[in-house]
Amino acid sequence: MSRFASTASILAAVILGLAIPGKIAAHHSFAVFFDETRTVAIEGRVTAFRFTNPHGTIALDVTAADGTVQHWRVETNAPVVLQRRGWTRSSLHAGDIVRIDGWPSRDGKPYLRLRSATMPDGRAVGQAFGVGED
Repeated sequence: MSRFASTASILAAVILGLAIPGKIAAHHSFAVFFDETRTVAIEGRVTAFRFTNPHGTIALDVTAADGTVQHWRVETNAPVVLQRRGWTRSSLHAGDIVRIDGWPSRDGKPYLRLRSATMPDGRAVGQAFGVGED
């Protein structure tokens, strides 16, 4: 092996070694962000539904008893998992009213991990999820 090929191989290994931890950190652990010992139910108007990787998101405005509106973000599973559970890109639309049950963020922010979603008529949006399911 030439000296150039050996140096190139070492450089490639170093770059790969530096890139892998970044990818691993990008996909965070359920337990780091969400409290699996509690669930929260919210109901609000969908402002956005993103059917994207690595996790989809539902954004909704929730009106409190005092009339103030709080902007919530709900993290879903990856689209492939959502599809296996009966979801599609058109499961939710901006303007829809939906009830979301989920595990709250550990830091107290208006952020949940999706457990289930229900329309006002009682129809479930897909199947429910378990703690930490990906």
